[in-house]
Amino acid sequence: MVRQAKAQRILTHDQIWVALDRLAERAGLSPSGLAKRAGLDPTTFNRSKRVTSDGRERWPSTESIAKVLAAADSSMASFAKLIDDDAGDGRSVPLLGFALAGASGAFDESGLPSGKGWTETALPATEDSHTFALEISGDAFAPVYRDGDIVLVSPGAPIRKGDRVVVRSKTGEVTIATLRRRTARALELHLLDAPQAGRTMATGEVAWIARIVWTSQ
Repeated sequence: MVRQAKAQRILTHDQIWVALDRLAERAGLSPSGLAKRAGLDPTTFNRSKRVTSDGRERWPSTESIAKVLAAADSSMASFAKLIDDDAGDGRSVPLLGFALAGASGAFDESGLPSGKGWTETALPATEDSHTFALEISGDAFAPVYRDGDIVLVSPGAPIRKGDRVVVRSKTGEVTIATLRRRTARALELHLLDAPQAGRTMATGEVAWIARIVWTSQ
């Protein structure tokens, strides 16, 4: 009698978390929104909870997965398909906590993700292959963006007056603002973390600027 051995598949940490991100996106929610709907702490699925401060991977519990599947009216079979479906309804993009965006080495000279600290998340597809995501932490940008919201940033998208943008200075400061005006000499910004204040940055001070094209809320 010949027995056929079945290949055992080992799931990775990123695959499980990407599947949870896809589940939230299909439900029209952010990961924190899905956790809240499931009766969990809203920060349960935040990026900061996925890896410990010393770099160890944290996995979602089977109980939390069962609760979010019920909240999203989904099944374990559907969840498994989200793991298997590498393309999903969108694609996986690099994800970094906003608090780490100013760290040295987080971006290259062109403003593209670089170095350690990045994970992946499943978000809607865009035409820009260099799109990346930042997860908001804290309430500095409330009420526009709240803790756990994810903003999708497109370095290649055209930027116009009134667009919300991420701006990184050459000194490493990163902020989110609304673009008031852009000239060859300067950027005029309306700061989200200081609603009553505007800011003008000389072009020579700006490392890069990129448009926010989507937000999970």
